[in-house]
Amino acid sequence: MQTILGSGGSIGIPLAKELTAYTDRIRLVSRNPKMINEKDELFPADITDPAQLDKAIEGSEVVYLTIGFEYNIKAWREKWPALIRNVIESCRKHNARLVFFDNIYMYDRDHLNDITEDTPVRPTSRKGEVRAEIAGMIMDAAKQGKIKALIARCADYYGPKNSVLVEMVVKNLKAGKSAMWLANADKIHTFTAAIDAARATAMLGNTDDAYNQVWHMPTSKTPLRGKQWIELIAGMLNKPYRFIVIPKWVFALSGLFVPFMRELSEMSYQFDRDYIFNSTKFERHFGYTPLEPGEGIAMLLKSL
Repeated sequence: MQTILGSGGSIGIPLAKELTAYTDRIRLVSRNPKMINEKDELFPADITDPAQLDKAIEGSEVVYLTIGFEYNIKAWREKWPALIRNVIESCRKHNARLVFFDNIYMYDRDHLNDITEDTPVRPTSRKGEVRAEIAGMIMDAAKQGKIKALIARCADYYGPKNSVLVEMVVKNLKAGKSAMWLANADKIHTFTAAIDAARATAMLGNTDDAYNQVWHMPTSKTPLRGKQWIELIAGMLNKPYRFIVIPKWVFALSGLFVPFMRELSEMSYQFDRDYIFNSTKFERHFGYTPLEPGEGIAMLLKSL
């Protein structure tokens, strides 16, 4: 049995499809899970409840944690460490391996021009502090022999759901509006295709020697700047190439009145400098070639 905690999200859905290459016993866990494959086991649960979480993990060989919480620091501080403690304990109790799908918020903002698994962990945002804490909890448990675990770490990704490129660029261009970009459209910003991330996560979860370490999800090395992403998408949509850059001061000012903008403001540094995600370790180990931007965006647009 391979279990996905957070099965209805941007990564959980394609991950369930990819896991069919390894097993026909897939358990989908969320508050209201939906069938993805014909033989999926649906397991409704609130995984913030330790008892429900433990039942969801019971009988699992591999557990994939792909859930996301509401995007505010209060919820993150309250929910993430408690959830990770409970997941670790249940995985230990039931002898399940853990695959945690993670982001890069904990990395040093001064080292984003070549982001590898060895990039210094020095969070400079409140959310980054939470991500550093929970990643540390998982890897400490693995080092201590409590569980077998790995971290599948992803750059900003693009897929049909919860994607910066879709929300700021695709939807606006489709509606005849200008695309939007954050901070600086002249900076390089690499994005991971969600399908590459899901496929890689499934591969890692089913590879014994991948555990007890961090892996970066396969991501094209083509160095597109923000405006080049917009130009690529506009061309594929046959829409005028135009965009608006939202400067950092607007985030700070808007944050005084709009809670979400305040939450997003502290992460704007990821767009005011080159953000180049390096997945060489995964590509070499698995002989994997990630989708190029043109291929990935074409697949994305067909899925919308």
